[in-house]
Amino acid sequence: MTASNRPAPDHPAPDHTVPAPGEADVVARLSALDRFLPVWIGIAMAAGLLLGRSWPQLVDALESFTVGDVSVPIAVGLLVMMYPVLAKVRYREVGRVTGDRRLIVASLVLNWLLGPALMFALAWLLLPDLPEYRTGLIIVGLARCIAMVMIWNDLACGDREAAAVLVAINSVFQVVAFAALGWFYLQLLPGWLGLPTTSAEFSIAAITISVLVFLGIPLLAGFLTRVIGERTKGEQWYEETFIPRIGPWALYGLLFTIVLLFALQGEQITNNPFDVVRIAVPLLVYFTLTFALGMVIGRWLALGYARTATLAFTAAGNNFELAIAVAIGTFGATSGQALAGVVGPLIEVPVLVGLVYVALWARRFFPTAGVPR
Repeated sequence: MTASNRPAPDHPAPDHTVPAPGEADVVARLSALDRFLPVWIGIAMAAGLLLGRSWPQLVDALESFTVGDVSVPIAVGLLVMMYPVLAKVRYREVGRVTGDRRLIVASLVLNWLLGPALMFALAWLLLPDLPEYRTGLIIVGLARCIAMVMIWNDLACGDREAAAVLVAINSVFQVVAFAALGWFYLQLLPGWLGLPTTSAEFSIAAITISVLVFLGIPLLAGFLTRVIGERTKGEQWYEETFIPRIGPWALYGLLFTIVLLFALQGEQITNNPFDVVRIAVPLLVYFTLTFALGMVIGRWLALGYARTATLAFTAAGNNFELAIAVAIGTFGATSGQALAGVVGPLIEVPVLVGLVYVALWARRFFPTAGVPR
């Protein structure tokens, strides 16, 4: 959703209610680029798969152009995608988000307790005979989203400032807790339950680099752009002229990233269609359930629509780049664990686009913006 026609997110109001427009009201304001986003994403995914199958030289070139475990072309796409969204954030309002303990605690519980536990349960229930894919899915469940979730949140008219804060918290926890949780869910918990265990080593350096690249760089750039832009040109120029100009680049970056990602992994996906279906089922259940939990918990806590949507999307999304990098670095590029990581965005992207429309429809059940207690 571009900045020129995107309705402002609901912010907490002191003592009055704010009517929540329905899905039709919001969708009617979208540009053609936004309105047909599922179509463009479908085309980008198909184009990536076709490129990967028909032009192996491109895949070889993309795979060789890396820094550590980070693919430079995909990193560029993610930076282009993230920068406009983070440039829209009103950083002076971040303080009001950090004071909302209900939102912070709910996000931590959903992301770092319920999310990984749910993926662990689904992986063992639905893939008991496929240990490599099961391990890959558990790794996906541990990689909490720090990048693409900003796009889904923006499209759903979520709270941008809240999204920036929750993504930053996820980033810190990712560096601190990823390896420990990997050990818990792959070795300790299965051992307690009498299930087979998996040995895996996680590179803290790789996790830190992922966070710095995919969040740190665009966050710093977005913050500096707003500060410098408002000081030199004024807030009105920044909001009404600059933001509409850079807004569409977020979706251009998203589509570019999807093309590259599916080009890189197209051969694995097309060579294992039945395996992809087996992996897709727990992922589909996972994304839908975590999103629904976020929406229900946000409604129960009276967070208001904007922050509830942010809570739901930050819980449902995953850091596919980190999950793929960890799976490849630990088990190899041709492993079943890596394939499970690759299938993650194949399912996540269209499902979360669909959930954007579900969230917009659900606005009618949030009659007030919500008042922090």
